[in-house]
Amino acid sequence: MEKNLLNAPQQELSAMDSLIAEMVLDKAILDFRKKQIQKEIDQSLQDGNKEAFLELSGKLKNIS
Repeated sequence: MEKNLLNAPQQELSAMDSLIAEMVLDKAILDFRKKQIQKEIDQSLQDGNKEAFLELSGKLKNIS
């Protein structure tokens, strides 16, 4: 039987809201970290720093 969210107990909605909020926050943090690493990769390329580029590329690969 399908649950109707309008009739769900308030505590259940609150738990679902918390879970959704946590998922949105986790996604935002992940996106922020990726952008920061990508900026650092771009800088390492401009600087010609191969070691930093390889390290940062590995980090980006691991969080993707």
